[in-house]
Amino acid sequence: MTIDQFGAERIFSSMAGMPRRGAEWMLVALLPLMGLSGCGYTDSRAAHRAQLSMLGISSEDVQTCVGIPDKIKKINDNVQIFEYTRSINIPSTNDSTLVPLQTVVNLTETALGGAGKTCVVDIRFENDRVTQIHYSGDDDEIIGTDGVCSTVVRGCVRQPLPTMKHVRKGPFGPVSGFYSPRIRPETGPAVVSTPVSPVPATVTTAVNPATPASAPAGR
Repeated sequence: MTIDQFGAERIFSSMAGMPRRGAEWMLVALLPLMGLSGCGYTDSRAAHRAQLSMLGISSEDVQTCVGIPDKIKKINDNVQIFEYTRSINIPSTNDSTLVPLQTVVNLTETALGGAGKTCVVDIRFENDRVTQIHYSGDDDEIIGTDGVCSTVVRGCVRQPLPTMKHVRKGPFGPVSGFYSPRIRPETGPAVVSTPVSPVPATVTTAVNPATPASAPAGR
């Protein structure tokens, strides 16, 4: 499991002020749990990668790899929002074994946060192209942020569509497990295009100056 600088600072800052021996024992107890919860860090990176790689794809492509949205909000003729809500089941352990796993889990969640179960994903389209993806709800796992939201965009991340952007992976890439990528500035508000009625052509008759004018009637 890989933890970036922000994750390491968060973990060790939570141990500040503890007796040295207590911090050592807590770290030893957390190592196996951190290995098990490494999927939380991976899920967070997957959710944040989708916020970059899915930009620019159409609503049809989103429904292909994400699914049919739970709600659709039409802002105007050019802007609409797809909303998805997903929940996960977190299995519980017991303290009947030699190691009180559930107690360790509870202590870890208290110290580091996480244990989210529900994510709400709002995908904004302008002119039928994804411009923004936002996450909300109780969506943080033990390590990282927005990890629960990977359940929504997992299909797009694991099997990218040809229209999706390539986002560099690895610890030095633009994706973090602890914060969403920045939203790129909008070029301007989406304007509803209205058809322009054609102006009827005016028929003009050219007069040939060499042609003599007709004589008045009665002469």
